[in-house]
Amino acid sequence: MTIVIGFEGSANKIGVGIVKDGVVLSNPRRTYITPPGQGFLPSDTAKHHRGCVLEVLQEALEEAKLTPQDIDCISYTKGPGMGAPLVSVAIVARTVAQLWNKPLLGVNHCIGHIEMGRLITGAENPTVLYVSGGNTQVIAYSERRYRIFGETIDIAVGNCLDRFARVLKISNDPSPGYNIEQMAKRGKKFVELPYTVKGMDVSFSGILSYIEDAAHRLLSAGDYSPEDLCFSLQETLFSMLVEITERAMAHCGSQEVLIVGGVGCNVRLQEMMEAMCKERGARLFATDERFCIDNGAMIAQAGWEMFRSGQVTTLEQSWITQRLKKNFFMKML
Repeated sequence: MTIVIGFEGSANKIGVGIVKDGVVLSNPRRTYITPPGQGFLPSDTAKHHRGCVLEVLQEALEEAKLTPQDIDCISYTKGPGMGAPLVSVAIVARTVAQLWNKPLLGVNHCIGHIEMGRLITGAENPTVLYVSGGNTQVIAYSERRYRIFGETIDIAVGNCLDRFARVLKISNDPSPGYNIEQMAKRGKKFVELPYTVKGMDVSFSGILSYIEDAAHRLLSAGDYSPEDLCFSLQETLFSMLVEITERAMAHCGSQEVLIVGGVGCNVRLQEMMEAMCKERGARLFATDERFCIDNGAMIAQAGWEMFRSGQVTTLEQSWITQRLKKNFFMKML
């Protein structure tokens, strides 16, 4: 029996989760929400995390009905992510590990999403579409390493949606992506947007620039509604993601797709991916916002996998990095 506690704070969510041999015992989190039209700054986000991390930690222990003595290992997000929030949470995890006299493990945020998705859905060896505010990648496991088959060459799909939400002054509560999804359901007229797939990679910055410029013109003329624009943007972005995922499946001979990351709980994206999977006789695995959105349990689960394989992070190595990818992933060329 191995019990691992995980601290996640790479962006605007602070979470603490506890996992015991593949069972999530607790997973509370808090979200830093800014006014409509504004993003979240690293310094303000770190301040938010520092202000509530101990409360979330206590809640996680109480919900799991555990004491510090029951914990076998402390895991935390080492990266990638925003520097200041990562540091604020890493310091807490490192301090707790020393106070409780427990081993420490630095976890790759991306691996945490994938391992949590596999745990919750039961997917065995899927082609993974990882979509969030900071990452967009198509990944598969091969030769004892996660391999990137395709990715964004500029901004992430979640970042594209978030930045468009600021243009329309859409609320950030509970998240701009969620509110765009709800508005898109009421959209009726499709606006033709650039479709930028380059081999196995995608590009979103040009689409964002185009629709930002078109939004002012089309809305002023009264030809289209904000809901129409949200609908058009979602359909275009998600079609691109389905295309590169299907291409990776064909390359790998895969019959499973797993969607992870914050954008992964978008129902429309899941519907479009499900349609593609049915045509190929494949299966789609996806979760809801409890496990798609950044959370502590995913860091605990990845830490559990690492700890069981004998890995430990020394205090001298317990730093963070905003771009933690190369040691865990290899890009397929």
